[in-house]
Amino acid sequence: MSESPLDFAAFVHVIVGDIPAGRVMTYGDVAAELGSLGARAVGRILATSDGTGPWWRVIGSDGRPPAGHEVEALEHYEREGTPLRWVGDRGEPDAYRIDLAQARHRFS
Repeated sequence: MSESPLDFAAFVHVIVGDIPAGRVMTYGDVAAELGSLGARAVGRILATSDGTGPWWRVIGSDGRPPAGHEVEALEHYEREGTPLRWVGDRGEPDAYRIDLAQARHRFS
């Protein structure tokens, strides 16, 4: 029996909620954890959620924070001690990337 889209969305939120502070997963990592190739579906689910979960802990495979939320996400990363790499002037919203080699979380 296949799961409904609502079940997939609920599972995405469970996985994201279980990512420890200071760690991240890519959209593809979250999808793979659920046995799916649906990285874009994960992004869509998070983009349309109420924002109460730790959305900043799910990032692009290039280490970029969620698009359009770079400034707000940076506050979370700095508070949690998430490893960052600076690629530009610190005053620019897109001046950093998350250091995936250090910050990537895996459940298995």
